[in-house]
Amino acid sequence: MMRSEEYKRILRCFDKDGDGKISAWELRHRLGRMGGELMLNEEEALGWNGNGLLDLEDVIELMEGGGEEEKMKDLREAFEMYDGEGSGFITPQGLNKMLTKLGESKSIDECMVMIKHFDINGDEVISFDEFRVMMQ
Repeated sequence: MMRSEEYKRILRCFDKDGDGKISAWELRHRLGRMGGELMLNEEEALGWNGNGLLDLEDVIELMEGGGEEEKMKDLREAFEMYDGEGSGFITPQGLNKMLTKLGESKSIDECMVMIKHFDINGDEVISFDEFRVMMQ
């Protein structure tokens, strides 16, 4: 399970105007920068709390909701966004590319340090299993 600070970081990532809430536009904009898109039926399924905005509580519910199969599917999709080369691993270059898309540029050396922190087997890349452990 994620800690509260991780949920807040996710919220800040999508919250372009810094008001502590995510609008449908902010969500579509950020997903677009990451190479994804939000379909109308997915947007409607979010509910938007009646006010058209997602707050921290909504983010937590989205991240923790769903069964194990759904969570594994979402985790796989997130992993594949970072595995831009389709190699089955997150490399420093792939991490660098995705962080740049997210507006959080890091050098290749900084990405290598980040990877080493979660690289269980020491092969200097992150496998899906290591990614899954990292996200728990």
